[in-house]
Amino acid sequence: MTQQLNAARSFTAQLEKQIPLSPALKRAFESIPREIFVPAGLHRMAYRIEALPMGADQWLSSPLTVAKMTQALQPEGADSVLEIGCGSGYQAAILAKLFRRVFTIERIERLLTEAKGRLKQLNLINVHTRLDDGQRGWAQYGPYDRILFSASTAQVPQALFDQLTVGGILVAPIETAGKQVITRYTKGATGVKSEALESCRFVPVLDGVQKG
Repeated sequence: MTQQLNAARSFTAQLEKQIPLSPALKRAFESIPREIFVPAGLHRMAYRIEALPMGADQWLSSPLTVAKMTQALQPEGADSVLEIGCGSGYQAAILAKLFRRVFTIERIERLLTEAKGRLKQLNLINVHTRLDDGQRGWAQYGPYDRILFSASTAQVPQALFDQLTVGGILVAPIETAGKQVITRYTKGATGVKSEALESCRFVPVLDGVQKG
């Protein structure tokens, strides 16, 4: 346990050299054992600041990207968050330490099954999962204070903006002119404003559900 804690603290120290972390986000990173989310053959790389392959042609995002996307959400004071693209479950686990309710959707059944097992192992009972095409959102539990789109897209589906509260924030990697940019959208009473933050690299969003 001491070795794991030391690794986590060294991990956050690496992150803080790249980006200032809020106290709450720092605690979240230190409390979630990243090696649980990393394929067995790559455990030695769990606390490196880099993306790692996780199967099904998907990637476990760089912790630095996770930190940037999470802070772009401005989670302070928000109650609920919807994540599009659960993947390994690591981002959802971080969100679970910052939000009272986390809803996460994954289109690849095998990945979702594995992610659910990891979240259960960590007793993160405030995370709710769904197998579906995330571009449709999850209207049943909306509207959400925050929405995190964890795949690159040329345009955020209107259905997601419809499920965002007024005053809410949506963060997505937007692809334009061959580049991807983390973009923050803020929904007001009369429309949605966008703000380009910085370059990024995500796998593209895909349609439909992949079972089995």
